[in-house]
Amino acid sequence: MHFSANISWLFQDVPDFPGRIEAASQSGFRAVEVAWPYASDRTLFKAALNNHNTSLVLLNTPPGNIEAGELGLAAVPGRQDEFRTGLNEAVRWASDLGCDRIHIMAGRVPLGLERQNIEEEMEETFIENLQYAADILAQAGMVGLLEPINSLISEPRYFLNTPQHAASILQKVKRPNLKLQMDLYHWQIMGGNLTQNIKTYFPLIGHVQIAQVPHRNEPDSPGELNFMYLFDLLQELGYQGYVGCEYKPQGDTAKGLGWMKKYLKYCHVDNKTN
Repeated sequence: MHFSANISWLFQDVPDFPGRIEAASQSGFRAVEVAWPYASDRTLFKAALNNHNTSLVLLNTPPGNIEAGELGLAAVPGRQDEFRTGLNEAVRWASDLGCDRIHIMAGRVPLGLERQNIEEEMEETFIENLQYAADILAQAGMVGLLEPINSLISEPRYFLNTPQHAASILQKVKRPNLKLQMDLYHWQIMGGNLTQNIKTYFPLIGHVQIAQVPHRNEPDSPGELNFMYLFDLLQELGYQGYVGCEYKPQGDTAKGLGWMKKYLKYCHVDNKTN
């Protein structure tokens, strides 16, 4: 099992991404992921990755205008040009930093509109943009990821909420380099039944993220999910990708990584006895 530190969430006591890359490396991570690095100096970001022998394994497309309530543009009607501009920027960053996965953010239902009145148009826009994005990403040797984000706690207006909806979209887009980004935090909130859902959608999964439910803290904090079981399930199914640590540390990030060290030690012992 390979873990990546989401440096948009972890090591918040360090003020900049290059510093968080260093902190992640010192804490045992060999990979990081990030939401939106675009306000950073890319040269310094790249130097930090190289200096600490760390890989960048995921970044997101730009969110649009956060101050105006946007969180991605791929499914927002009338914003196709801005989406494509943002996608191109994401590809430039990913190419330069050696990252081969980009989370294509669907976005929120526009303010002032109700989902039922614009849902069909948003889906058509999403499919159109995903087909365009898949072709651009294929040229760069990259994979695009769709992440369902829960609408019950985190994002009531986010367009893509369930693995079922995301799988349906992927079936309509029909591009082999588009995959599911499975955040177990969101999947548990939006219906649970994780064992069956993981098995059902496993062929589509291109990246995994974790956080305990309901407080979105470390995997071994009090909550609903048994991560030792879920990690073993992913191993049994043959998952070869990264598991992104996208959670809110309860305190110092490094001191809260005992769960990861425990699991990796368990895997090492298990491998030696098989």
